[in-house]
Amino acid sequence: MQGIGLSISGVSGKVLTATAEQLKAAIGEPKVGIICAELEDLLELKMKGTITDEEYHEAKNRKKKRLPVMTPHAVAFANGDRKNGGATPSGLAMYDVDNINSPEDWYLQNIHNRDEELGIVMAHKTPSGRGVRLIFKIPADIYVKEYVKGENLDGREIAAAQTWLAGKLQDNDFDASCKDYARCSYLVPSDYLIYWNIDDMFADRNLSAVFDYIGDGGKQEIRREEGNPGFQDYASEKTFKGTKYTDIIREFFRTNGGEPVVGERNDKLHTLAVYLRYICDDNEELMLEIMPRFGLGEAEMRQLIGSALRARRYTLPKKMQQILTSLQVGKATEAPAADEEEEEEKPPQMPSELPPLIELLTRHTPDIYKPAVANAVFASLGVHLFNTRFRYIDGKLHEATFMHILMAGSGAGKDCITEPINYLMEDIRKSDAAYRLIEKEWKEKINSKGANKDKDLRPAIIIQEVQPDMTNPAFVMRTKEAGGRFLYSKINEIEQFNSLRGSRGNNSQFQIFCYAFDYGNRYGQDRVGAQSVTEVVSVRWNWNASTTIGKGKRYFHNVLTDGPISRINFSTIPEQPIGSDIPVYGVYEDNYAELLRPYLDRLLNAKGEIYIPEANILADKMRIENADVACQTQSQEYENLSFRANVIAWLKACVLYIAHDYQWLPSFEPFIRWSLQDDMWCKMQFFGEDMRKANERLNEINKLRCDNLLHILPKNFTFQDASRARESVGKSIQGTRNMVSQWKHRGYIKRLQDGIYEKI
Repeated sequence: MQGIGLSISGVSGKVLTATAEQLKAAIGEPKVGIICAELEDLLELKMKGTITDEEYHEAKNRKKKRLPVMTPHAVAFANGDRKNGGATPSGLAMYDVDNINSPEDWYLQNIHNRDEELGIVMAHKTPSGRGVRLIFKIPADIYVKEYVKGENLDGREIAAAQTWLAGKLQDNDFDASCKDYARCSYLVPSDYLIYWNIDDMFADRNLSAVFDYIGDGGKQEIRREEGNPGFQDYASEKTFKGTKYTDIIREFFRTNGGEPVVGERNDKLHTLAVYLRYICDDNEELMLEIMPRFGLGEAEMRQLIGSALRARRYTLPKKMQQILTSLQVGKATEAPAADEEEEEEKPPQMPSELPPLIELLTRHTPDIYKPAVANAVFASLGVHLFNTRFRYIDGKLHEATFMHILMAGSGAGKDCITEPINYLMEDIRKSDAAYRLIEKEWKEKINSKGANKDKDLRPAIIIQEVQPDMTNPAFVMRTKEAGGRFLYSKINEIEQFNSLRGSRGNNSQFQIFCYAFDYGNRYGQDRVGAQSVTEVVSVRWNWNASTTIGKGKRYFHNVLTDGPISRINFSTIPEQPIGSDIPVYGVYEDNYAELLRPYLDRLLNAKGEIYIPEANILADKMRIENADVACQTQSQEYENLSFRANVIAWLKACVLYIAHDYQWLPSFEPFIRWSLQDDMWCKMQFFGEDMRKANERLNEINKLRCDNLLHILPKNFTFQDASRARESVGKSIQGTRNMVSQWKHRGYIKRLQDGIYEKI
């Protein structure tokens, strides 16, 4: 029975029977070390009181789910699904010791030189660094005591082995919750390992032979433990409009893949809580009473329900409407009240308390314009960072890339962002002016020489603020000269981007937008001419642009499904009632630039990769809340847009953290949450419906082309026939092999002989 169960993709992934080499490779994955380091940082934040216990446990659980897992209690599961019923026991058991300041010292005092006696095959620190996990061989006499011929052990031998080891260690407070075959163990990096006998861990333990040896002589009556409390144990008589909540919950499980099993309890119960809040008036105590628990304790249930209640609330989700309708519950299918719909048409309200830097930048801006300014200033703030990176919750690196578009009606006051940006860019513009003078003198000198005279080499210059009407070669050259620094542009009308289209009008500007957002991109051009620009660069370009809503929607009309919109931060200025008073700006102090200087200096001095635990915790929470909204609204467009919107909001948090002298202030979180919601509101308001229609058209076109290709081809056809059919509908011939393979897989065609295919 060689091996253990291993799921490289994490808690919810399929389980394979691992070899020693595969386990070593999984432990050596860089992300394992990164996540465990982040977990130790989280614990330190909790110990300092920077985050609450609830925030710590939420963030810890989310991070641990990204770790690969092994299942030491079982070597395999039916179909790879981690369920007790389909498990093949491994003959190993786990034992946890929690809340230890020094796991290595504990091991030396309690286990060292007893490894063989106790059957230890692995010992390591837990991911948080404050516990020890032991994996040991189940003694043969445990099977003799627990085995009943004709019955499954169902994990009894694991619980008995843990009790045996607790007696050996004189431990009266051990964690006895790890007795399922499907119980997983999160992998840790190699430097967390205290002891590892890999040969013993992967030795053949033939349990069938053990059972045959025991025979009838080991038979005894064993009282089975009751299973974890499930649905029935928490049934309630409480009703909603005359229908029991338990009936509504049963219908929810029936239409969502059945009741949860071990490994999916938290996710499924969290989703249930998100739906129930709408028919429980957000009443936590009522939800605690009516919700099933499936083995989760009181504290875990309160944490789960609290997380569901913090998600932004919308009108009753369609899925809950469908459940209530199917059960004929009251008037559940009535349309939402008119005032609720009206409320949703307004952008989210900006917090009254702002981070000090944002308060300073919006101090002299009329209230109606403050949301637009608060979002717009990050593009010019980010330009002050050089060679500075941040690692997102998915492990990918990002730089402070901000592309911002202010979309509002004609005459709405879109120029409100200009003055704050002027102050932020003042230092860079002074530097640019000196370099532009050097460039001008060089050009005049070159032009004064004859065509056959030697020309001076182009001087080394760094110009960061570039004009929006530059050509593609000029953009590549300015990027190269900047040497890794950000370029910046302020664009009064969005059509000015069209200069970057290229000579063939190939919409290169949208490609550049995408490259700018993605860290480590490569962009450039090859030219033959001696005077032509031939460079390959990494695009770093922050910009602000303004446009009316109609123009903005038309400008992005043909790339709704291609990615540029999701990478751009959008904001707006709400339309004011006719006859409203004119907004009045404040007067900037004489020393206003000096008030900004400390914040900008901190950005200019930042270097290297900077890890901000508080920002990553917030990003993780917002990601889950975004998923809740997408689930509630059943909007694929919202979900797709939210992924990068979350990254943009997180990057704002990173910039604020550095600017405020590497401090995380209480005002950061509400501001960042609002910024994300405002961005998503604008994207859905301006593009959401058009994106939905574009996706539907794309799906219809793809389906039509697939049908046409099968109809075009004769009953028997060759690979070359399929290639020509693809060309006839405007598709590349490079995709022919994949298309034919998919057709075979789906049973549309079959291969005969000599390269001939037959339609089925």
